[in-house]
Amino acid sequence: MVQFRVLTGKQAGAVARASRFPWRIGRASDNDLRLEEPGVWEHHLDLLLDVPDGFKLALRPNALTTVNGQSAVQQRLRNGDVIELGSVKLQFWLSDPRQSRLLGREVFTWMLLAALAGVQVAMVYWLQR
Repeated sequence: MVQFRVLTGKQAGAVARASRFPWRIGRASDNDLRLEEPGVWEHHLDLLLDVPDGFKLALRPNALTTVNGQSAVQQRLRNGDVIELGSVKLQFWLSDPRQSRLLGREVFTWMLLAALAGVQVAMVYWLQR
């Protein structure tokens, strides 16, 4: 549903996916995304899903965080936003959508087209007699 790409720090290049909310980021082992970097608190922030407004960050008291270079307290996130907590930068992205399997529909369509072509050939043959 949502993913965070770690841009700096020891885990640079890693991608973490969030599918249930609230989703925690911090230094403690019970967080969904664990970052052991300078300036990251035990429970630094939560990612919340607010249905009418979208995704929001909820910070712990005194946990310094910026979104796109501006300080944030409770910030609504947009696709591509860069979140800086401590010495780590994360990029917020909506995950790629899952494509549904269409094999059954494709087979049915091709069989229907083949049957239609067969009927047309039979009609041409019948009309030429």
